[in-house]
Amino acid sequence: MDFRTQQHQIDLGGNWQFAYTDAQHHSFQSIDELRASELPVMPCTVPGNFELDLQANGIIGEPFYSMNMPKLFQYEKCHIWYFREFDALDVPGMTPELLLEGLDCYAGIYLNSVLLASTDNMLIEHCFDLTGLLQPHNELLIHIRPAVLEAKKYDYPPILRTLGSNYDSLYVRKAAHMYGWDIMPRAVSAGIWRPITLRYRPVEHLERVYLRTSHISPDHQSAHLYLSYQASTQMGIDDNYQIVLTATCGDSQFSASSKMLFDVGKLNIYLTQPRLWWPKGRGDQSLYDVQVQLLKNGELIDTLSFTHGIRTVKLNRTSITDAEGNGEFCFEVNDEKLFVLGTNWVPADAYHSRDVERIPAMLELVDDIGCNMIRCWGGNVYENNLFYEICDRKGIMIWQDFSMACANYPQDAQFQSRLEHEARLVVQRLRQHPCIALWSGDNECDYGYVNDDVDPNTNVLTRELLPRVLREEVPGAPYLPSSPYIDTVAYANGSNTMSEDHLWGPRDYYKGPYYQTNICHFASETGYHGCPSPESMRKFISPESLWPYKDNKEWLLHSISPVPGIDLFDYRVELMASHIKVLFGEVPDNLEDFADASQISQAEAMKFFIERFRMTKWCRTGIIWWNIIDGAPQISDAVVDYYFSKKRAYHVIKQCQQPFVMTLSEPAEGVQRLIACNDTREELDISYQIIDVETGQQLCDAKAHVPADSSVSVQQVSSTEGQGVWMICWQSANGSGHNYYLTGKPPYSLQAYRKWTQMLSEKAQA
Repeated sequence: MDFRTQQHQIDLGGNWQFAYTDAQHHSFQSIDELRASELPVMPCTVPGNFELDLQANGIIGEPFYSMNMPKLFQYEKCHIWYFREFDALDVPGMTPELLLEGLDCYAGIYLNSVLLASTDNMLIEHCFDLTGLLQPHNELLIHIRPAVLEAKKYDYPPILRTLGSNYDSLYVRKAAHMYGWDIMPRAVSAGIWRPITLRYRPVEHLERVYLRTSHISPDHQSAHLYLSYQASTQMGIDDNYQIVLTATCGDSQFSASSKMLFDVGKLNIYLTQPRLWWPKGRGDQSLYDVQVQLLKNGELIDTLSFTHGIRTVKLNRTSITDAEGNGEFCFEVNDEKLFVLGTNWVPADAYHSRDVERIPAMLELVDDIGCNMIRCWGGNVYENNLFYEICDRKGIMIWQDFSMACANYPQDAQFQSRLEHEARLVVQRLRQHPCIALWSGDNECDYGYVNDDVDPNTNVLTRELLPRVLREEVPGAPYLPSSPYIDTVAYANGSNTMSEDHLWGPRDYYKGPYYQTNICHFASETGYHGCPSPESMRKFISPESLWPYKDNKEWLLHSISPVPGIDLFDYRVELMASHIKVLFGEVPDNLEDFADASQISQAEAMKFFIERFRMTKWCRTGIIWWNIIDGAPQISDAVVDYYFSKKRAYHVIKQCQQPFVMTLSEPAEGVQRLIACNDTREELDISYQIIDVETGQQLCDAKAHVPADSSVSVQQVSSTEGQGVWMICWQSANGSGHNYYLTGKPPYSLQAYRKWTQMLSEKAQA
């Protein structure tokens, strides 16, 4: 990542023009040639996406509405030209560069009618030296070729596999979800989706720097850091170059400097009383403001500025969990164990030019609901820098997948080379962020190998290439080749024994045997469907298709089965209805009751999943549930819909993810254990009560001492077979709180459930 504060730069975003055709390819190298053709030229905005440009010009309707998404498949084979003119001059002592932060995807870039470069990767930045190429007035033309046609140029050996609609994605370095997923529509877009800038760097400059925390003493009173730097200089025999680092965080400061003998080197830094960076809920998110300066003969010639959080992260894991439950998958931050309450992060938007405007509000949801980790799912893009900066400040740790998901990817030398280039650029851009706790090679690709009876440890991409890149670029950073990771031991013992797993299973009753008996220590995916509110549904489902849900093509499309007429994920609608039926005994006959019952089902399931992990803390060490918010209007496992409307599950999860919470275990031999889950650093003396909300009967009233960072059973209570809601209340020096437990077994009455929760709300507010 280039942290330089640019004094000389030109934003080339804003108003552009574009043209497109799905006919035989035209060859244009200049704007005049394009204008002389028969192709219509229209205005557009950069950053942007092709489909959004079409919508702005009245060519298509709202993509997300009704059955509009499949109508856009016809544009997947279009050639597109984006162009603009700009004024610029060479600046003495500076190197002009064209920086494209996101270009989707196969593109030829023409500057003043000359091919400057070609690109083939949506997921990385592209930077080109323009020395000697700029004129007082310039024209920039970018020709984007259709990715679905470029995909035809590769060979596909039988070992390659992916989801049914995604085979044309395997060689193409685009976000995999764009080809259609069970959580995202098929939107094989194109465009200049992130900013494009003309920037100027000093001819002699700092190429890149990386400040790493190497060690923190056990008492946290001292730390060892080192700065790795690489410069580009014209070092003469009489020149004196220096590298100088200064860092400040409140009243804590440190500095280091050295004479440069070569363009590459390291500075060792030892400091006392460091201000440490901690995850949310564990301490302050202290960030040092750092400047690294390059001096030549005493004169400052370049500066890079960034923030640094002093922290260490380790992942302690075993290959499997044995039959007795022995095993481990636990993060340590600054040598302290961390219990993870996290959420999976899916695309912010199906059209990624809109990501940055949505990210701040999305991260506010993550913070508010009580999560301390986000898993950035491998079917997505690598997020905008703003995403990681906000997580640094909020103490939300990042589990970062590389952009591969649910596939057996190519292993040939050319693909390896492209992936290595991508990985290095991504790691160099993101490695300075203290929020990044783990790099993961992919999402669920090991499963694909196992399904083909192939050992996933033969995957050269995640077993050799990516760990080598990480070892060289971020030494010591935790790495997991896949999620879940089926290493040689797990492969020999069976993939259901892994210490970290994705808990989807049959997706039946949330308290069924699968969910009650799984033995993993850490769940990095698990979730349950929840219908959006009728108000939100009316925004993307046409009036005539709102109800009934059966045999409804719009519900299928938005549920999400991305290619109509091909059964990719058509089961999702009935899955949601079956969740309702198992909880309430019947499926409502109207949208309002259906949506409410579905949201109740989702909320109760998510509550059970999270509390089951919390009440067995340190045997289980974390749960990253699926997922906080949708990237398109749809019916899904998200607890907040695309329009930022919160489902019931959002509020229930926020309640059961409080730093301190009390909950009840499931009945066993007529009793239930009341468990206090304390994720704080403080020992707590509490008083607590359990109240039947319908009768007002007080079932217990007692006191307990709860150790810091623990989950302990404080009392046993007699269970009941009667249906109802028990309210669990507690008081301590840190304040009061409440939770609830749904008693009895399904099916419940929807009307009774509503009555109980209304009474619960009234008692909580009293």
